[in-house]
Amino acid sequence: MAQTGTLTQAQSDALAGYNLALSNFKSILRQRRAQIDSKQPLPNLPGQALYLARNSTMSTYKDLTDVLPSRIGRPNKWGIPPAYFDADLEPLIDEYVKIFEVMQAPPANAQKSDTPFKDVVDLGRVIARAKGLGAADADAAGRISLGLFFAETNGNQTIGNARSNKYKGSLQTGPPEAENGRRKWAAIKPSIASLDPGLNLRDDREEARLGNLDRRYNHWTSVRDALMNAHADIFPQIPDIVKALPDPIDQLKLFELIQIIPSPTKSALRSGNPMSYRVSDPRIMGYLRNNSMFAYGRADRARTSVTFREILDAMWLFNAKFERALSIFDGIKRGSKG
Repeated sequence: MAQTGTLTQAQSDALAGYNLALSNFKSILRQRRAQIDSKQPLPNLPGQALYLARNSTMSTYKDLTDVLPSRIGRPNKWGIPPAYFDADLEPLIDEYVKIFEVMQAPPANAQKSDTPFKDVVDLGRVIARAKGLGAADADAAGRISLGLFFAETNGNQTIGNARSNKYKGSLQTGPPEAENGRRKWAAIKPSIASLDPGLNLRDDREEARLGNLDRRYNHWTSVRDALMNAHADIFPQIPDIVKALPDPIDQLKLFELIQIIPSPTKSALRSGNPMSYRVSDPRIMGYLRNNSMFAYGRADRARTSVTFREILDAMWLFNAKFERALSIFDGIKRGSKG
């Protein structure tokens, strides 16, 4: 950008805004890294400032490329549309991810699993079977459940949350959601015992293992209770969802929306034409933006109404996670222990 004198005022303002946001992002990254390396106490919700700084960087970059399309560069390794992200900043996002891994690390007494991916798939499958689905649709439920695990934690088990004191665990639930899921599991447990005695025994062992631990810090119970709370009641609709959305990644996105905006997503499914169902409630739009949809650039943030098809298309930050989940699911089907 040596020829800054040739820029219009709008272009100059957009460039200045982006440079300021990028500088702030780098500064907060350095600050958190220094605090971690020197073992200083971190502030409450230490990831929030980082998250907002990252969002601001992407948002101001989109504002810049809107008025200066020549700044749109090469593709990046996450598949983020190049108009939203400068691929030269990949090392900054790598550092961002590493810092979050430290800040969200499970507590020392967390109860991990040696087969975390297979556990998620097995639980999704057996819950779907208990809800009356056949083998093929239960298989889809296992695949969808694994996608949710990657959407919520990038496949990391029993983690905390650097942006919230409420949500924890392998599928990031709050205490009321976890307790609701536990009650629902207890109601179908006789069916589970009949369908899969081995899995039922594993469940009994995990319950005995818990002691006084927060249930969300045991991988098995964390996943089980989260699936029962938010998704199990939707599993019977999987045959219709798969028919309406043949793309597996679209299916995963729809189920992730049950996690993010449950009521509108269920209404969309009941409508008979879910992809045309429109959302315009400002509160719901806020939830979408807080989860990286319509959050970057003035044009996207100005949107006040979107269809579910537009929402799914805007969930591009989930694509790489879901592609990894699908790859791991294929490995589990081939016999990997996961």
